Amino acid sequence: MLQDMANEPDFGVVADRGEGIGAVQPMKMGQGGPRYRDAVDLAIELTAKSAAFRSSLPPALRAGLAGLVRTVTCYYSNLIEGHDTHPVDIERALKNDFSADPAKRDLQLEATAHFAVQGWIDGGGLAGRATSVEGLQEVHRRFCEHLPESMLWIEPVEGGERVLVEPGALRTRDLRVGQHIAISPGAVPRFLEHFAWAYQKRGATDAIVSLAAAHHRFAWIHPFLDGNGRVARLMSHAMLLDALDTGGVWSIARGLGRNVQAYKRHLAACDLPRRNDLDGRGSLSEEELASFTTFFLKTCIDQVDFMAGLVEPDQLRSRIRRWAAEETDGGRLPAKAIQVIDAALYRGELPRGEVESIVGTGERQARRVTSALTSLGVLTADSSRAPLQIAFPATLAGRWMPGLFPEARSGLRQPLESSAVRHGAANGKVS
Repeated sequence: MLQDMANEPDFGVVADRGEGIGAVQPMKMGQGGPRYRDAVDLAIELTAKSAAFRSSLPPALRAGLAGLVRTVTCYYSNLIEGHDTHPVDIERALKNDFSADPAKRDLQLEATAHFAVQGWIDGGGLAGRATSVEGLQEVHRRFCEHLPESMLWIEPVEGGERVLVEPGALRTRDLRVGQHIAISPGAVPRFLEHFAWAYQKRGATDAIVSLAAAHHRFAWIHPFLDGNGRVARLMSHAMLLDALDTGGVWSIARGLGRNVQAYKRHLAACDLPRRNDLDGRGSLSEEELASFTTFFLKTCIDQVDFMAGLVEPDQLRSRIRRWAAEETDGGRLPAKAIQVIDAALYRGELPRGEVESIVGTGERQARRVTSALTSLGVLTADSSRAPLQIAFPATLAGRWMPGLFPEARSGLRQPLESSAVRHGAANGKVS
């Protein structure tokens, strides 16, 4: 939780207590030991499984799945913050369907901001710059600029003046994050420069092994007044894209969000000082960094395995066909819609002119089927003339892809925390 220090300097005065870079060492696991070799084995396994899963998907199917995964990532990243905005409600917000309730609307706006920034990252906006100072500042700036000013005010827990978070700006005040006293604000720029140098790409395997370390060390530096947890997870997402070319079809945030207590415990443990001569050579515990690395990489592997099983072609097609048959029998889908969905699944994309031949009942019925499926979000296209592609709307994910995220209740879900709490302070080290 963000808290003002007892002897906080005047706001706007960038105090520097002269902390040395050694305070955040080690930045990586030492090479050559058994813990590092175990991490390398996990990195190799993750690389192989991620590549196999991505290559198994036709490009059009991959694009549709990545859109849904982006929504799921947004949901779980927000959930880690204690903000429960279901993917169905995120999807509504992306269509400008916002709640009339101000608190729920704020949660939707927060979710769409995350979605927009991740979409920019998925499109290559942060390629090769995930750990650079300017790249991190741009992620923070883009996220905050999607929010109304009313959501950028911080109200310190222990009283004091409200402070406006400036998008992309490094913090200019001292703060405490849980039990961790963050480095002085004047030290932040040099620590970030060292951070960028330490995690610049040096090889695929080393980059993957270093993912967890970068995630924690960024949180340890805590360069922004608020939003550090979101930036850390978006940074990790971008690093995975750089190292593995994941295609955005699986989500580390989902794994962390489903095991959030362990995630937070690992982050807190990585703050611990070096215990003895067997615990590395830096100021912080290398043993805990190794433990978090193992947790992080195993979480990644688990998410790849889960998604690969979820979209196994025969099983996925069977679930979609079962849903389509029920919708047709209930009069909610026109006849022959299932054949059009099948064609889109098999081929990845479907020229509009071929829908008529598939339904076999004339142009009017073809237009009716196409309209029904696009209205449901099952098919999508870049333009009115572009080929149709399969999509995965969040509203149908419970039927098509069970277990991807919790079932939505009717209407917008109740947030876990009040708007006042959410605006007042970040939740622990993952804020």
